[in-house]
Amino acid sequence: MKVDFAPLDVPLQRRLQTATVLQWVFSFLGLAPTCILLFFFLLFTRFWLVSVLYAIWWYIDYDTPARGGRRVPFMCGLKLWEYMRDYFPIKLVKTSDLDPRHNYVLGFHPHGILVAGAFTNFCTYATGFKQLFPGITSYLLMLPLWFRAPFFRDYIMCAGLIPSDKESASYPLCNRRGGNAVVIAVGGAPEALDAHPGTYNVLLAHKKGFIKMAMEHGAHLVPVFSFGENEVFDQVENPEGTWLRWTQERLQRIMGISLPLFHARGVFQYSFGLMPYRKPITTVVGRPIKVAKKEKPTAEELNTLHQLYMDELSNLFEEHKENYGVDKDIHLTFV
Repeated sequence: MKVDFAPLDVPLQRRLQTATVLQWVFSFLGLAPTCILLFFFLLFTRFWLVSVLYAIWWYIDYDTPARGGRRVPFMCGLKLWEYMRDYFPIKLVKTSDLDPRHNYVLGFHPHGILVAGAFTNFCTYATGFKQLFPGITSYLLMLPLWFRAPFFRDYIMCAGLIPSDKESASYPLCNRRGGNAVVIAVGGAPEALDAHPGTYNVLLAHKKGFIKMAMEHGAHLVPVFSFGENEVFDQVENPEGTWLRWTQERLQRIMGISLPLFHARGVFQYSFGLMPYRKPITTVVGRPIKVAKKEKPTAEELNTLHQLYMDELSNLFEEHKENYGVDKDIHLTFV
């Protein structure tokens, strides 16, 4: 295989962009196990007290992720996230105001491989979320598994990430003053297995838990579609029925995380590696769907709202797809 190396005269700005995305990819793939190993390694060194004191702190602070986390605005506003934004680049598009007197559940589609659009738009200030939606605080949901990793849990909470279990996701929605938006990558880990370039399959047909949560709290629903999310990585073909897909789905059920075999480019060459391609991601936030509070919705009410949400997401896709390079004959497929 011929390797296409990057030229030596790459501008400094692009090198900084690449370095920022490299640390983000490492944080997503390798930082949690590194933190776990460090925690136990320190126990057998003269720095054992660091792990012991952290364990005490962890015990005291155990419920914080389920109580809205611990966002650090300074971290969300760091210059490095602007380098990450410009690497792809990533853009946030607003189609309607969000009234800060209400709470919201934002359904993010599609999941993609590493949800680059969701993280950059809703966990950092690089794309202007605060300016586009004044008075709204976003909370991106992440698998509870990652909040059990020492040190790493504190790092991800700095960006406003909270666990995706029902108790944690519901906490921001209990604020009667409004102004909170819970962002859910609805398709979750299983949808990542279908994140192939050029595909528009959305795992939503049977996903109703987030609809029910919105009804229980009277939080308005907002469909969000991220154009280009599936384009930044290639993935080994894994159609339904193959041994690879069977293995991936089996591991996903056991571990709670999916293991897509993805690849793209490297740091110093463009032929292979785990760095994403420099392809644009445009995240379009749709119009809110008003939801009346109902603590015990009937199955019919739930199904009706679920269908309305799918219709609104489909309309959002159809309205904007040709602006972002999607052929007019391509439509969303709900699975």
